Formats: sequence, structure tokens, C-alpha cells
Amino acid sequence: MATEPESNAVPSGGADDAGAAPSVRMSPEERIANLTEGLHAALGQAIESPSRWQVLLDASATLWRYSGGNVALLLMQMAQRGAGEPSLVAGYKEWARHGRTVLRGEHALWVIAPRTASMQELKLADGQRKLLPVTHTAPDGAVSLGKKNIITGWRGQAVFDVTQTEGTPILVPRAAPESEANLDDLWNSLSDVAKGHGFRVEVTGYQYGYTSGYTDFDARRIQVGLWMNDEERVAVLAHELGHVLLHGPEDNVGRLYGSSANHRGLAEVEAESVAYTVLRAHGIDRGPQSATYLAGWADAVIRTEKDIRHDAGGERAAASRVDIAKSVLGRVTAATKGILAVSDPPGFGGKFAAVSADQPVSANATYAGVPGPGLSLNGPELKGP
Repeated sequence: MATEPESNAVPSGGADDAGAAPSVRMSPEERIANLTEGLHAALGQAIESPSRWQVLLDASATLWRYSGGNVALLLMQMAQRGAGEPSLVAGYKEWARHGRTVLRGEHALWVIAPRTASMQELKLADGQRKLLPVTHTAPDGAVSLGKKNIITGWRGQAVFDVTQTEGTPILVPRAAPESEANLDDLWNSLSDVAKGHGFRVEVTGYQYGYTSGYTDFDARRIQVGLWMNDEERVAVLAHELGHVLLHGPEDNVGRLYGSSANHRGLAEVEAESVAYTVLRAHGIDRGPQSATYLAGWADAVIRTEKDIRHDAGGERAAASRVDIAKSVLGRVTAATKGILAVSDPPGFGGKFAAVSADQPVSANATYAGVPGPGLSLNGPELKGP
């Protein structure tokens, strides 16, 4: 049987659907289709206007605990209502656990969340492995390898931004570009991420070509230029971590659309998007320095779409530019989340951590080869809120 996170009740008068009239009621299938259509529209706008890509990255720096697709959906729905950008988002009951209630008449925001089922993993007598619902009896001779939850489908989940609630005061710190970041701590955190993936970081006066940083997959080494100031070194290290997480030899998705070790394609855009978002979450605005990378993002998507269509030769369906953009957004935000979970920027990352549910809320203001997040070309695996 499929299980889901707890229901998020919507107060009477709340809207059910993104971009729909409050009185419209949709089936679960219709709601997912509606949300997907909205996501595609948001990504289409980001391609037509490259500045929208930077807006998505800015929102991802605040809502980094959410998938890229859900960040885009939340941003789109708040904009449709003429509201500010979302900053802390939770379900109706989650807000109640933190002493706040949803304001009367507020309409829910919607994100895409997984339906999951609890399965038992078995090793059969013939050596094969099989997943079986926990309610089913295991075959004779089968050995249990434990239980696991698997995704069986998708659903819409109702959530509300903190601005739609009232009650116990909650400080929601957001790293602004003018805030002070501890560069030493951030450097150490990023170095820990590299070490966790089997790479050592070297600050050296050796320059590889015209680059300020370089990731050597064979030697499992990241080189950062000695001649830069502290902030520049942190930015370069974050950029190289983007390559480490996304562009290794086993990056089949990247190879498909030109972001692999052997093609620049979208690889540099992806890596710089990771760096930009990580630093933004820590209050460092690298907009001017990242401008060349980020401004070229839409052109890279369009060029990649043409290349894939040319290579397809009519033998398989070619990916659309929106499919490519969705995949890029999912890859970038998944890599960013992995880094920020270690570097721990100020704020909540867009939602309460699971461990905080029963606690008082408080707040203090050649590319290397580690397989990246496994996302398909059909887009990010939207893992919900």
C-alpha cells in the first residue's frame, strides 16, 4: 500500500491549484499535470529571458532544501499572487506544530511530492533479488535484506509561506548580499565536501592554461590559484565542486547533452550556477563575476537542443530545450543541496528540518569522476518539500 506524508489541510476558502481559480477542484492526476505545465512555463521563460535563470538561482539559495522544480513552482505561484519571494514554507499541520496558524482566506501553494510504498527487499533461493510489499508473505527460502521505501508516483502537496501565517514569532534569517560571510569557515566546509568525495584541495601558484582552478579526475585533486584573494578562492573552489559532483566519467546525462568531461557545453554553466547559489546562500553576491557564465546559459541550452536533434538522426526522440533546462535545474540544485548541507548557511533552507519538529524554533541571525546526482534527461526527480 502506498504511504504519504501527513495531509496538509487547507483552510476553507483556500485555493487548490497553482494558477487556477479558488473554486476549481482537480483530481490528483489533473493537479500534477497542472503543476508540470506551470513548471514548463517557468523554465520556458527562463530560456527566453536569461535573467530569469539568475532569479531561479537566487530563490534556490533561500529554498535550497527544496528540489529545483519545486523552487520554480513556489516562485511562480507567489509571483502570480503579487507576493514577495517565498522564504520558509511548510504544510498546515507543520505550521501548527511550530505555534503558527494559516491566515483565514489564504490560498495554498502547491509543490510536487512523491507517493511512497514500504517494500521488503528479498534474496531468493536462486540468488535473485526482489522487492515485495511488506504486507506480502515472502517465498520459501527467501532471505530478507531489510526494508526500503520506493517512489510509486507523484502527488500535489499543499504548503504555505511564512507570510501566510500568524502566531509564535519566528526569525527567518536570509543571507543578503551585504551580509558578512566567514570565508575561512566556508573554505573549510567546501574542503570537507571535496574530501568527502575523495578529492584533496591544493592552493598552488601553478596555472593550468588560463584557468583559476582545475579539477583533475585521475589524481583526484582540485587546484585553486594562489594569486587570488580569499573570496575568489572560495568561489573557484565552489565552482570546481560543481564539476566534481556533476561531470565525472559516469555522468551519462551530461554526456548526452554536452556537459561531460569531453565537452564544455553546459558544464561550465552548471558549475558556475552551483558556485553562484552556494555563495549567495552564504551572503556573497557573485553576480558581476558570474555574469558571463550565467548570461550564456540560454544560448547553451538552445545550442545543446540543436546538437541533440542533429545527433539523434531521427532514431530517437530528441529532448526539447525545456527538458534540458529542467534537467540542468535539477542537477544544479541537487549538487547545491549536497554542498549546503555541509556548509550550513544561515536560514532554514526553505523548510523546517525534520529534527526541529518537536523543538522550539530558534535561529542565528580531465573533470574528476564522482558520479553526480542521478537525474534523467526528462528532468529532475522532484522529491517534494
